[in-house]
Amino acid sequence: MAKPTPGGKAAQVWPNEHIAHRDIALESVTISEETGKIAACDFETIYIYQPYGQNEGALKWSRQSTCRIASETQTIPTLSWGSSDELLLGTSSLQLLQTKDEGITIWKRKLPKPVKIAEFSPDANLIASVGFYDPLIKIWRRQSFGSEDTRFDFTYLLHPKTVNGARWRDGKNAEQAHGNVLYSICADNKVRIWAAVNPHGLQALQQWAVIDMMESIQPRIKTAISLSDRYAFFIHSQDLDLAAQQVIERSQSLGEPDHALEHLTEIAGRKPELCVVLDADGHMSAWGLENIGCKVRTTANVFNVAHIEDFRLPFTQIQNAYEKRVQFFTFCNKGSDKTLDIFIHHFDGRLQWLEANVSALFDPSPRRDRVHSKALWTGHESTIRKIVRSANGRALISRTSGNEGLIWKQMNAEKGAALIRASTLVCQEHIHRTCLLQEGNFVVNLHHDQISLWSAQSSEAILVASCHYKLVGKPLCLIVLPESSHKSKYFHLATISSAMHGIVWKVMLPPSNSNDASTEGDSTPRITEFCHFATPLQDDITFVLPVDPAGSPLQMSGFFDAFAKDVAVSYSDRGVLRTWTAELDTQKSNIKWLITSTVETSIIRPSLASTSSIRKSAIVDSARTGLTIWDMRSGQLEHEARYEPQDQIQDLDWSSTPDDQSILAVGFPHKVIILAQMRFDYLNVGPAWAPIREIHLKESTPHPIGDSTWLGSGHLVIGAGNQLYVYDKEVITSDDMITDLSILVHEHKAMDLFKLVTLLNGPLPVFHPQFLGQCILVGKSSLVQKIIVGLHKALKYFSTGDDLDSFVSIAAEAFYTESEVTVEAARKELRSSYADFDDVDEDETVTEDLAARLNGNLTKLPIPQLSNHEQIHLANIIECVATAEKYRRSMDDNAMRYLLFFRQHMLRKTQVPRIGFNITWREIVWAFHSGSQDILVDLVSKQFQGKILWMHARESGMFMWMTDLTALRVQFEVIARNEYTKTDEKNPVDCSLYYLALRKKNVLTGLWRMAGWNREQSATQKLLSNNFQDPRWKTAALKNAYALLGRHRFEYAASFFLLAGDLQAAVDVCFNQLNDLQLAVAIARVYDGDDSSVLHALLEDKVLPQAAFDGNRWLATWAFWMLGRRDMAVRVLISPVYSLVDTPDTPNLRSRSYLSSDPALVVLYKQLRDKTLQTLKGASKISPRAEWEFVVQNARLYDRMGCDLLALDLVRNWQFLVQPREPPFTQDAPPDPRKLLRRRSSLVVDDLPSPRSPLEKRFSFGKPPPKPVFEEPEANSLLDNFGF
Repeated sequence: MAKPTPGGKAAQVWPNEHIAHRDIALESVTISEETGKIAACDFETIYIYQPYGQNEGALKWSRQSTCRIASETQTIPTLSWGSSDELLLGTSSLQLLQTKDEGITIWKRKLPKPVKIAEFSPDANLIASVGFYDPLIKIWRRQSFGSEDTRFDFTYLLHPKTVNGARWRDGKNAEQAHGNVLYSICADNKVRIWAAVNPHGLQALQQWAVIDMMESIQPRIKTAISLSDRYAFFIHSQDLDLAAQQVIERSQSLGEPDHALEHLTEIAGRKPELCVVLDADGHMSAWGLENIGCKVRTTANVFNVAHIEDFRLPFTQIQNAYEKRVQFFTFCNKGSDKTLDIFIHHFDGRLQWLEANVSALFDPSPRRDRVHSKALWTGHESTIRKIVRSANGRALISRTSGNEGLIWKQMNAEKGAALIRASTLVCQEHIHRTCLLQEGNFVVNLHHDQISLWSAQSSEAILVASCHYKLVGKPLCLIVLPESSHKSKYFHLATISSAMHGIVWKVMLPPSNSNDASTEGDSTPRITEFCHFATPLQDDITFVLPVDPAGSPLQMSGFFDAFAKDVAVSYSDRGVLRTWTAELDTQKSNIKWLITSTVETSIIRPSLASTSSIRKSAIVDSARTGLTIWDMRSGQLEHEARYEPQDQIQDLDWSSTPDDQSILAVGFPHKVIILAQMRFDYLNVGPAWAPIREIHLKESTPHPIGDSTWLGSGHLVIGAGNQLYVYDKEVITSDDMITDLSILVHEHKAMDLFKLVTLLNGPLPVFHPQFLGQCILVGKSSLVQKIIVGLHKALKYFSTGDDLDSFVSIAAEAFYTESEVTVEAARKELRSSYADFDDVDEDETVTEDLAARLNGNLTKLPIPQLSNHEQIHLANIIECVATAEKYRRSMDDNAMRYLLFFRQHMLRKTQVPRIGFNITWREIVWAFHSGSQDILVDLVSKQFQGKILWMHARESGMFMWMTDLTALRVQFEVIARNEYTKTDEKNPVDCSLYYLALRKKNVLTGLWRMAGWNREQSATQKLLSNNFQDPRWKTAALKNAYALLGRHRFEYAASFFLLAGDLQAAVDVCFNQLNDLQLAVAIARVYDGDDSSVLHALLEDKVLPQAAFDGNRWLATWAFWMLGRRDMAVRVLISPVYSLVDTPDTPNLRSRSYLSSDPALVVLYKQLRDKTLQTLKGASKISPRAEWEFVVQNARLYDRMGCDLLALDLVRNWQFLVQPREPPFTQDAPPDPRKLLRRRSSLVVDDLPSPRSPLEKRFSFGKPPPKPVFEEPEANSLLDNFGF
């Protein structure tokens, strides 16, 4: 493309299809084919750009220089490159500039008319110039070369009417020495060929031939269109020859006969130039021009090549005269499969790139595949401000600040989706909001005092109806309301103002399908007012906007409740998000609104929010640098991100896959980050959302992004400057963002966006480590063994590239049927001391030998559906299961859960060392409720080679889950000894805190007696010899403690507080200064027992508020159980912690995170609720709806984790508590909580506290309950167990 293009606002250069750019305000642009330099200009300045990076495969342009244009008249300038660095500028005069020396004018000539065309010949010896409405072409012949004395003379080429176009034949063939050839097209519908027939004559060019375009095409059926419109373009002989060679070579390789190819071979053999004439009815006539410029010309030099009657180009059916004005350029692309490229410049601003097979193009026989669209560039004349799409994403409208709108429709092309400009909308009034109806056939614009309906079914949108309105406040949105049927001929639109008042309009449109017989009567488009309304909530709303459809159809569900489709979302300055649904009553002409969900995000004055139809919301803080993503169903925070201050968020766009996996595009001024939904991962605390693609528009344009939106197919449309950029949905898997996700990409270089998101968030194979981990937590340990054994058998004969069954030959029913009971009975039989352990088949149990063999295969073979990281994780789980299998006959299920994840934690610690990384409170709670704690203590000690220090105890959570105080103190003394002996010097300071917590001052005194090397020995030994019951020495110990605090020796200071008998101060130091909750709790328990008031104060004042602040339900249930409030320990598993505990601080975002709703909580809840009478009492305070929502929410979490089978198992087998039918109880006769159970258990422990005095009942936390006592079951309960 080396020709000048007058008009427009920006220049773009496309080498092939790859954009290399520099956007500037301009009126004309041209490129030199010889040097690759670009010249662009406005009315005042010429900008020169030179190419660089071509050898590196990254072609770009940088500004070389600028030069001023002498102020004459506001004539649109033209540009053309001459020899070397010469540039021709045409305005009301012709100027020749030497751009090498900052635009020095070396020749200038004033003209009587402003220039429309001014172009150098290929050899830069001639200039052809044409004025506006001029029948003369002026040919300027150079008299001399050189900047010092440049002169031209001129002659005229006379035409009978106005010259519409003139262009030189491209000088591609240096050997074709026939001189310069000029083609001109005149208003008399004739093409004239001018050549230097007599180089020594007075005329530089003489007329060589004339082709009458009207006579060239003589259709059988003549119409008004076929008799008026004619178009012509030229094909260079070298392009024709090269294109023909490629077609011939390809045909010979296929070995198929082709009559059209024979015709093409005959034509190409004569090496003619081709003149192709078209009309609007699809007729084409091609003429060969042979030996142009020969002095002796015969009639045979102009011959007919082909006459075709089915050649239609997209613009030939357009009725608008301005849009029909086009200019053609042809060239042969050596790398193109279709060989010949036709570039069409529409004068309305569109650029179209067609490719054609020359054999098919000139084939005389009828055919439809003559040309194929390769690309189409079009855009606005000013900056794009807003893009709005239709409900299903197959149409959109882009709007500028000047109220110009372009309606685009998506067309499926061979190489992806293409946007076709369907209509142009120009409105004189300011457009406040816009929406598309009937897939872009109609557009509704909301103005300040009226609403207008436009038909966009033609190239120019037509105003077909409007309706004035009056509304209190400023309109905030334009919402398309759901209809009862997608075939309805009526649409209803609503707007809500800042005063929370609104209007609904009724729009009637003709059917989109002309064959639709459902509509009768008048189908004239019209818009009328349907009703006025006020929203149910008048306060606490700052902004209202429509819900992003994200690909789902907007249709009434038939229910007006929380399950209905959302149509709008509102947010307030307090950060409260609400989703709304609406129901129309066409009989009463009114509308009802219902809030379907409410989420308090605690984000003050949000600047931006967006919600998808599948109830995912994104909200941006006031600084526009913080992004949070929420699930509106559960009110949980799923993602939080903070960006740099220079990257301010300005746009949010939702899309979804066909199976409702969410995708979010976050728009910044010069880039877009695409976030995809990830599987929830509670065991590894993985991210719930992750960036999978980052689009940088600075590589394509310096303009900031105006807006963006998704097409329904998954393509992203971004508006920047006056252009739309459509990005493919293919994601490069070699990108750093994808490799950081550690997913299996099967060596593909690119992956479909929807497939990638499904891979990141779809169902897991049963052998996936996350699925196995959740099965272990649920208690399906026998199923885990079966899966591992099945995987071992499947990998015996597996080789790379084979498919692997996701279920490893296990029936799906095994995952959700309650067969675990019979398996458990068999396991109990095996645990019997009389069982013959040697009879167990090694292929049915995960032994250490089987685990070793299976892990050997995992290190050698790439497993389908698993990444390398996941294979390592799977090998760890298999090894842990094999280790736990050795102890399963002496452990309960909770101990097995703890052991499996503790072992896994230790393995991962060796692979990925983490400083200060402890086991989670989830595992601590499992061990806390285990009856096999003595075995766990022994196994933990063995894990650390019997030298367990406090750091190891903290890592394992040992002193949080041990319930036997005697064993607790014994183990604490072991740690005291190990802390003393951990160094060669054996420093008593290291163990002081532990021995003083054990109240063993004498042992510590003896250790100080042996520490002669320590300079503090004598003073410390002397101090320890005193009686600290005496107030004098108690004060001395406190003084030493405070002195040590000042020196930041916090642990040693805590030991002196214990020496003074101040347990509260010692605990405070451990919690506040050492930031070690476990040490504070351990000291309190060891020093004063579980009934310690200091321990209870710590749990009530510190632990529970911290659990509420962080949303840690595991920590909260442990704390309540330690306080003896077992009913609260059960309730907190379902209800958010901050709803049960009063905290001085506002809960942070982590308290609302999805991580606070671990699905393993439902396992613990089911286990604890019928364990004691107190837990049953707590469960009875949970409403049936709350329990139902809890179960359904956990099923959703399992689904989001990729564990769909566990979700099915949960909802299929869950048993709700039976609600009592007896009348409300009184204080004198409380109900029996056991009646809540569907099956009477004989092991419900009576731990309800005895009735307290009225003074005691005023306090929420009384004395801890007595130790559990076995309760003899009633006879009725035994009969109930047998169904009587």
